[in-house]
Amino acid sequence: MKYRKFGRLDWKSSALGFGTMRLPQVGKDWMSPIDEAEAIKMIRYAIDNGVNYVDTAFPYGMGGSERVVGKALQDGYREKVRLATKLSSEVLKSPDDFDRYLSAQLKRLQTDKIDFHLLHAMNRQSWKQMKEWKAIQFGKEDL
Repeated sequence: MKYRKFGRLDWKSSALGFGTMRLPQVGKDWMSPIDEAEAIKMIRYAIDNGVNYVDTAFPYGMGGSERVVGKALQDGYREKVRLATKLSSEVLKSPDDFDRYLSAQLKRLQTDKIDFHLLHAMNRQSWKQMKEWKAIQFGKEDL
């Protein structure tokens, strides 16, 4: 695996990350549940072979992606990766939602921290709203 310096961080990211938007499903319908055993096997295989960046999001798999990633990162796998998930602008109704959604994400991911919390599905209007609600400051509170 090749690794590259990640911005100004003292960390090198694998050239390939593992995105979990479309994990294997048990059925052919887009509403079918995630095939957890196969998805966990895939995620762990990637990590065992040098991938150190895993990406998910609140709406992926109708919430199932974060839950499956959380399971895959048990048994020492969480310590091997940097974990990214996304805060979806479509679901936010007020600044109070930041904490509520973050808490739900941490619970589904079975972790006490997220390394990269990204704003998801942004457009001109949602960016304006995030600035008004001080989303960037929310993200910096624990620094």
